[in-house]
Amino acid sequence: MMKPYSMIIIALLFLTACKSGRVQEAPQIMNLSANPTGTGPGLSLEFRKGMAHNHPSFVLWAEGMDGKYLQTLFITKAVGTSIYEHGDPSSGHWEPGEIRRPASLPYWAHKRGVKEKDGLYVPSIENPMADAYTGATPPGDFNLSARFDKNPPPKFRILFEINQTWDWNKFWTNNKYPDDDEYKTSCQPAVVYMATVDMNDGVSAYTMEAIGHSHYAGRTGELFTDLGTLTTALEIVNNLTVNLE
Repeated sequence: MMKPYSMIIIALLFLTACKSGRVQEAPQIMNLSANPTGTGPGLSLEFRKGMAHNHPSFVLWAEGMDGKYLQTLFITKAVGTSIYEHGDPSSGHWEPGEIRRPASLPYWAHKRGVKEKDGLYVPSIENPMADAYTGATPPGDFNLSARFDKNPPPKFRILFEINQTWDWNKFWTNNKYPDDDEYKTSCQPAVVYMATVDMNDGVSAYTMEAIGHSHYAGRTGELFTDLGTLTTALEIVNNLTVNLE
């Protein structure tokens, strides 16, 4: 008869063998497409999430070297339409409905420069971003393929703004601006990333770098270049790479 300790050793060896033979699943990467019928050049964005990633809103757009807005390439649908999945509790449970969130992606919104009837620069139900440029928020890593409407200048900037709520820290506290409801929808402000693209320099891949953050309540289109007060907001993204197609 096998002794108890022998059975324990055999069981441990079996578990070790199973563990060592287990194949780790590769992280899932979602593929997105925007404006596929555009007549301008295409590019792709490789987004790899950071440790603090939790269903953020974001937008990708282009501007000239003079800082003037060229076009939006992709924006998460909630901000692009002002219709949020949990936007209307009037029936006793949450249903999609309109919510105005000027603090979500304010640097892009002011760059775009379309002022709605309520005085805000975020798109509205009456004047949403076209479906070709919007999509649901990806749950994690993704690759986005997008096209310009027409040919951009040979040299231009690609910008990416990202924001998620409930990310208070020791500087951006929940009582920093106690009477500012818009601040409370953003917590740490949106972070802006940028890469300069030169279609004539022979480079096909560009790494985007954080260049600043937006206004904490979205009231202006200022870019604040001091990132020293941000913590987890800088950990939403691990890596952003733009590739010319």
